[in-house]
Parts: sequence; structure tokens; C-alpha cells
Amino acid sequence: MRQFDLSPLYRQTVGFDRLFNLLDQASGFETSQSYPPYNIERTGENAYRVTLAVAGFGREELSVETKENTLSVKGSKEPAQPSDGREVLHQGIAARAFERRFQLADHVVVTGASLVNGLLHVDLVREIPEAQKPRRIDIGVTTPAATIVESKAA
Repeated sequence: MRQFDLSPLYRQTVGFDRLFNLLDQASGFETSQSYPPYNIERTGENAYRVTLAVAGFGREELSVETKENTLSVKGSKEPAQPSDGREVLHQGIAARAFERRFQLADHVVVTGASLVNGLLHVDLVREIPEAQKPRRIDIGVTTPAATIVESKAA
């Protein structure tokens, strides 16, 4: 796999640190983070949904947080010890702790989360501030006013 060195760009630019950090993170080959599986879908023009398969986790064992354009979903589950004398011969349902992070674009906020049938749905909306929304400016018709310059008679 090719490795790109972005350090020369750090020296020649100002204010693009976040962009280069995202490029560094994206170029890293992430093989360790495959659990839990997830989907990202667009549900509207400015609405998105992240769905994680968290079978076996309850609401109290999951945590959804946002901080500085990062969505973090954590799950921690204590290993179940059968109290009635049963013995687990094969455990194929993963019950390990996890933390999954997603980089959010500017002005994307989490509007809600729900857990249905082992799927955690996190709803996101991109809310563009009024100052950054495109505005239509009407072009008016004006006639040039003649300016009269008075001069003092000497």
C-alpha cells in the first residue's frame, strides 16, 4: 500500500490542519475496526442515518456522544454468567466492548437515537446557519442621479 507524506503541505498552508488530519486518518488502513457492522444512509436532502448492528446490547449498555465534529458510539457489556448451571459450548454472538467513531461534517448535529430489534439508529441533520445559506438578491432599477457641484464665486 502506498503511504503519502503530507508534512510538506503542513509547512506551506495555514488553517487547513483539520483537513490534513482527516486525510491522514483516511489514508490509514483500518482493519481492526470491523465490529459492529454499520450502514450510513441518506434519508432526506439534509438528513442522514447511521445504523449499527448491536445485537445483544441494551439501552443502558450503549452510549452515543458528539464532540467537536465526531460522533462516538460506545458499547460495553459484562460477560453473562449463567446462574442456573448452564454451560456455553460455543459463543458466536459477540458481546465484546466496542467504540466506533464517525467524523461529521460541519453543521451536522445528532437529532436522536433509537434501538429497535438489535439495530441502533442515530439520526443526523445538517443545519446550515442563516448567514451561510445562499440568498437571492433582487436587482433594482435606479437612474443615475446628476450631481451638481457648486463652486464659490471669488
